[in-house]
Amino acid sequence: MIRNAFAVLAGYIVGSSINMALIQLNMQKLYPPAEGIDVSDPAQFNSYIATLPGAAFLVILAAHLAQSFVGAWIAARLGTSHTMILAMSIGVLSLAGGIMAMTMIEGPAWLMIELPLYLVVAWAAGNIELKRRATLT
Repeated sequence: MIRNAFAVLAGYIVGSSINMALIQLNMQKLYPPAEGIDVSDPAQFNSYIATLPGAAFLVILAAHLAQSFVGAWIAARLGTSHTMILAMSIGVLSLAGGIMAMTMIEGPAWLMIELPLYLVVAWAAGNIELKRRATLT
């Protein structure tokens, strides 16, 4: 049971790290904010978001789904039992974070497509681990 809790924690940390790395790549290298924009100010951050092209949001979508998928796979892989529950726990945590982000950041409406996909990719990651374990027996 303790190992399963640490598996979820590890999955969450690694998934979140991947998410933040891709978001930082997007903001610092691919689509940096204009000079003088303070991204820690919510109003200025939302004005920066409004200037981004659609491709920038595809990177954000990939970052968020990578968080859910990789985090879920790690949780499922490291856990000792309840593989799908561990994977879906990460999917639910990612979904909760996505909903919170959507309420604070004014992105395009089509980006809401990612919300159910958090659970889909977490399920896929759990399923991959279940199949891997089945081949070992």
